[in-house]
Amino acid sequence: MNYKNVSFIGTSHISRQSVDEVRHFIEAHRPDIVAIELDRKRLHVLMHKGPRKISFRAIGKIGLKGFLFSILGAWAEKKLGDIVGIAPGSEMKTAVKLAIKNSIKIALIDQDIEITLKRLSSELTWKEKMRFVADIIKAPFSREKIEFDLSKVPGKEIIKKLMAKLKSRYPNIYKVLVEERNVAIARNLNHIMEKEKDKKILAIMGAGHVDDVISILKKGDDGISYSYTYRT
Repeated sequence: MNYKNVSFIGTSHISRQSVDEVRHFIEAHRPDIVAIELDRKRLHVLMHKGPRKISFRAIGKIGLKGFLFSILGAWAEKKLGDIVGIAPGSEMKTAVKLAIKNSIKIALIDQDIEITLKRLSSELTWKEKMRFVADIIKAPFSREKIEFDLSKVPGKEIIKKLMAKLKSRYPNIYKVLVEERNVAIARNLNHIMEKEKDKKILAIMGAGHVDDVISILKKGDDGISYSYTYRT
């Protein structure tokens, strides 16, 4: 999918297909800039070996609910990654390594993770929190399922169903993790597009973000400050 000087790849963070698509695109098209759905902190964690750890000291910055949600989210993502045999975020890691190897600029376009988790602590109700835990426990026994291959990127119809389910069951989680981050990602990306109009940009983000990010870009809404970082 393309918009102006940007090519988009919508990924699944635990999909071998996504890793292959990212590698093929970068090697075949050699973009000038690779923009990825990460911030500095998450990039550092992703590129350094060892288990992902969150210090209890982080509670003071992100709040208790944001802290607990980050632990549960990381655990759930790792479990799914174990099922398909690929580490979460492998497609992002592949993009970074290939960009460094080919001297391609890297732009970090996601919102700072501490801001996101702090917003979760502020907006997330304990009712949603308990519902999240209960749903994880009940998931293996639930009759209501949306089936798709975890090793591949879900199709648009499945993504719409998953997003609608998330928004209905966890409205505040959806607001913070999807809607607010879509705005931040779109506006950071828009700044790079305007600054680098003659450059080919590859934007890599979760498949559930792509359509909304492009929609925001088309609206031309730039009423937020930008925070992107180039790396070489």
